Amino acid sequence: MSQVKQIVQQKYGQLAQRVSRGKESCCGPAASSVDPISANLYGEAEASMVPETALAASLGCGNPTALAELKPGEVVLDLGSGGGIDVLLSAKRVGPTGKAYGLDMTEEMLALAEENKAKSGLTNVEFLRGEIENIPLPDHSVDVIISNCVINLSADKDRVFAEAFRVLKPGGRFAVSDIVTRGEVPAAIRHSLELWVGCVAGALDESDYRAKLARAGFTQIQVELTRIYRVEDAREFLESQGFDLEALAPEVDGKFASALIRALKPASSPSPGERFTLGE
Repeated sequence: MSQVKQIVQQKYGQLAQRVSRGKESCCGPAASSVDPISANLYGEAEASMVPETALAASLGCGNPTALAELKPGEVVLDLGSGGGIDVLLSAKRVGPTGKAYGLDMTEEMLALAEENKAKSGLTNVEFLRGEIENIPLPDHSVDVIISNCVINLSADKDRVFAEAFRVLKPGGRFAVSDIVTRGEVPAAIRHSLELWVGCVAGALDESDYRAKLARAGFTQIQVELTRIYRVEDAREFLESQGFDLEALAPEVDGKFASALIRALKPASSPSPGERFTLGE
């Protein structure tokens, strides 16, 4: 699955460069007619709180910072932070006594995020280079983990959940936006690397998402569907990818949904190696 990672890095790197040059917006009016998942996720008030280039580089499917119930003084980690929009919004919510980390593997996105940090003037923000399967933070160091339509891009989701569990403090919260599937998905969708980059092909079934989080040690798992996608929502997008929409429509209509996934790390839990052994 290394090919997937290479394509993800290439596509996100190219996007960051286009945004830096002012040539593309993922979430603005021009994009809303093409990508039904990433458009119109942030309200005007939130959009006004961050640099325009942070909003332009967002490829999310939800707004986890608005639903993570962040508190002043907390430490937040955004998995796959891209241009930094959710990190900057989190930093404002946790205030100067808290801290917001952003983790991304794409050099161009990290450079764009650093530019947006400088524009924001925030001092409680730190961007880290690395992979969400190997989080470069110590055990029990984070109060809240957020992510915005990035976990689907990983080919090793068990490792992602194990790492999230490891770095969370006992009692820590997991609150991510992601795409989930509802029933069997056609192989044509699953095997498309282009759609993988759009968070669709790598989507877990909602029941599998629950099971994997539980296996990692999480409790109080909730999967709340926030938007179910109809085939008409994605007509232009699917046609642009070369799919025969009339043939595909009966198989994909209503099969994908944006979801808010919440879970807790128990207040008293075993050490990371005791609860979950990678490769089991």
